[in-house]
Amino acid sequence: MAAPIKVAVTGAAGQIAYSLLYQIASGAVFGPNQPVYLHLLDIAPMMGVLNGVVMELADCALPLLAGVLPTANPEEAFKDVAAAFLVGSMPRKEGMERKDLLSANVRIFKEQGQALDKVARKDVKILVVGNPANTNALICSKYAPSIPRENFTAMTRLDHNRAQAQLADKLGVPVRDVKNVIIWGNHSSTQFPDASNALVNVGGINKPVPAAVNDDEYLKTTFVTTVQKRGAAVIAARKMSSALSAAKAASDHMRDWFLGTGDRWVSMGVISDGSYGTPRDVVFSFPVTVTNGKWKIVEGLTISDFAREMLDITGKELAEEKRDALEVCKD
Repeated sequence: MAAPIKVAVTGAAGQIAYSLLYQIASGAVFGPNQPVYLHLLDIAPMMGVLNGVVMELADCALPLLAGVLPTANPEEAFKDVAAAFLVGSMPRKEGMERKDLLSANVRIFKEQGQALDKVARKDVKILVVGNPANTNALICSKYAPSIPRENFTAMTRLDHNRAQAQLADKLGVPVRDVKNVIIWGNHSSTQFPDASNALVNVGGINKPVPAAVNDDEYLKTTFVTTVQKRGAAVIAARKMSSALSAAKAASDHMRDWFLGTGDRWVSMGVISDGSYGTPRDVVFSFPVTVTNGKWKIVEGLTISDFAREMLDITGKELAEEKRDALEVCKD
């Protein structure tokens, strides 16, 4: 058995973490032979609830769980961690503008970036789940200059999984038979779910999804808006935001980052180098492959006029968010 790795989860008393912690501690993320030591961070008023979660983790009697540290101190939580799931953020309340949400969260992620910079391993892999995830990841990275920028990512895997599931349903195939959907841009309603390069396995043969669906109008309208608005649809039905699927997506993202993607592309919010005419130095979701713990943007894809328009819309929003966030950081 390998030596345990330390893994931080913020917002650890919350809904998403409640599903996520079991997945991490059971071996679904880092593999069946990798013990983990969980560092659980939440705010001081949530410590009672967090202690209940710690009790439940003990009661699961998980063979890979080497220990648990509950804390309200970011520097304790991030000490020597190899992976960090930054789930905790200020949730959007009714009547709150996206900008208000941004300013509350930028301060949290600035503080967490500073703590990571001070005490985490320099090869730590950081996944930001708390919204606005892309811009939170950018700010966190800005305040952790000693950690490589490519080690900060934002979660668009939930959107990716939603898109894959929608196409599988449309085509009447198991979800595992659809691959290489892409989520471009921001984890917001401007994201662009793109099926133009996706493949579906029919009778052992990979076929392009657009040919299999044979309905261009659907792929440009219903498919895109269903994925863009799926989070709101879940809230309307459940009266709470997606927690189970978000936790599964966070697990998928980190597992693929640590263990590799094989012959599949996955969507990850990563620091943009300007690929595909996107704004540089924002955290933008691209199709990536991962080998030996390093992600790489898939190159050479054809961008249609429709896709160009969609990429520009989401890129513009990210550039505006970045500007607003940097403004808040000056305060």
